[in-house]
Amino acid sequence: MIGDRKKTAAVFLALASLLCFLEPKEALNSMEIDPFAAPRRAMLENDLKGRDIRDPAVLTAMEKVNRHLFVDENMKKDAYRDYPLPLGAGQTISQPYIVALMSQCLALRKQDRILEIGTGSGYQAAILAELAGAVYSIEINKTLADNASKLLKKMGYQNIWIKEGDGFFGWAEHAPFDAIILTCSTDKIPPLLIKQLREGGKIILPLGDTFQVQTLVLGIKKGADLILKNITPVRFVPMRGEAEKGN
Repeated sequence: MIGDRKKTAAVFLALASLLCFLEPKEALNSMEIDPFAAPRRAMLENDLKGRDIRDPAVLTAMEKVNRHLFVDENMKKDAYRDYPLPLGAGQTISQPYIVALMSQCLALRKQDRILEIGTGSGYQAAILAELAGAVYSIEINKTLADNASKLLKKMGYQNIWIKEGDGFFGWAEHAPFDAIILTCSTDKIPPLLIKQLREGGKIILPLGDTFQVQTLVLGIKKGADLILKNITPVRFVPMRGEAEKGN
């Protein structure tokens, strides 16, 4: 019995010695078990790698950013399932595959400046912030804009700027943008967004009738026009504000 106690004490001393070399945060994390690690890994392997997501930077971002932080407590158990989840105010957080696909299609670089229309929960903005230099995100719903801003700041993001407003008009003072992403559907691309996109820049959005299945479209700016490519059928919530007037 005395020998067993000595062995146990030796183990605890060894563990304590190891933890002394770690920063407090690292020591704490080393003793925690992430309950979302398994579902996050399953999402990565099955829903992303198992389909057509191949960009290493996108996969790294999708693994790093914790989707469960962007949903309500009662939905955390479903945070890594491949479907949208409600945010309230008639808005949703997009399914992981579509977030990854839209990000991959933009082929972002670390120095790029991105405009996002429809902040929502802030999840897509966080993914973009891992891939690019600066993310400017516009949200028409004040509550969502405030909540996303607080959460992203708490998570330590310093390259995301969020404002409440109508994304139809873009964010002219920070233009031109290397890429623009819309997380809401519209029948036609707002002209001011095209104007604020740099030459050769990319825009991706769900285009089509807001009451039907839309088409995810990737556009590349050539002169004053866009060269469009259809990606896949999707269904997003409609763009609000000026877009609802059919302008």
